[in-house]
Amino acid sequence: MAIPASLQKGLKLPVISSPMFLVSGTDLVVEACNNGVIGTFPSLNQRTTEGYRDWLIEIKSRLKPDAAAFGVNHIVHNTNDRLMADLAVTIEHEVPLVITSLGAVADVVKAVQSYGGKVFHDIATVRHAQKAAEAGVDGLILVAGGAGGHAGIINPFALVNEVRRFFDGTIILAGALSTGQDVAAALMMGADFAYMGTRFINTTEAQADAAYQAMIIDSGATDIVHTPAVSGIPANFMVKSLIDNGIDPKSLPSHKLDMGEEAKAWKTIWSAGHGVGSIHDVLPTAKLIERLTDEFSQACLDFDTKRR
Repeated sequence: MAIPASLQKGLKLPVISSPMFLVSGTDLVVEACNNGVIGTFPSLNQRTTEGYRDWLIEIKSRLKPDAAAFGVNHIVHNTNDRLMADLAVTIEHEVPLVITSLGAVADVVKAVQSYGGKVFHDIATVRHAQKAAEAGVDGLILVAGGAGGHAGIINPFALVNEVRRFFDGTIILAGALSTGQDVAAALMMGADFAYMGTRFINTTEAQADAAYQAMIIDSGATDIVHTPAVSGIPANFMVKSLIDNGIDPKSLPSHKLDMGEEAKAWKTIWSAGHGVGSIHDVLPTAKLIERLTDEFSQACLDFDTKRR
């Protein structure tokens, strides 16, 4: 149970800004890393492999010497026909952290580890965690109930405890984490990192529409619906964005996974996690991380005080 040495450099807070489809771009990644948390983005946020390479070059050129590591998310699924080309670019640029989703493939893991990179894999069930562990991943991202994006439904306490019984690598916890207190709680539960997505949507560097950010501020946990209807894989979406697109949340249609159609859907049907009720503003990433760090430190002090 530890953070790999290669990911400790420049890390001021054990937080990963998660790779959000259509939201995470170079500005968000750079600001996150330069302020002491790991910034990540999906390679598919660039329309081409060449565009993805350009983003890596830009990110590396803008990182400060003492910046935290950065990472990229690859969809390891047969609908992603760019995987091998994008992976080759990842290896070429020796991206420190690779986050894999929708498939744990040992050959992909070994390819990243061959240059010293680390692989964290998204899981929502214990069975998926076991398969990823068998594939040799360095860390497991436990996407527990209440997380934004493609989320699971298992309680985070239960998921961390069950996974830790057989996995001694890095554990990253996702699911309604929005404050520094939440980060402290995740570590107390046995996680090594807190994985935050929704909270980073409401930053000035995020590639999110202002209306999207406003809807997050206006929403609470009960305004989120968990459904496979949008992309074919269960995910959390804001009810109002479904209604605004003419979709009745009480009568959701089925939808087969298709990367092209999914991109169109996620552009106007907005995902968010249950943590929206804790988000009341839009901040520069640097200010948000400063706030999270202060909250985290205070939570640790408060806990020590209560133990005495």
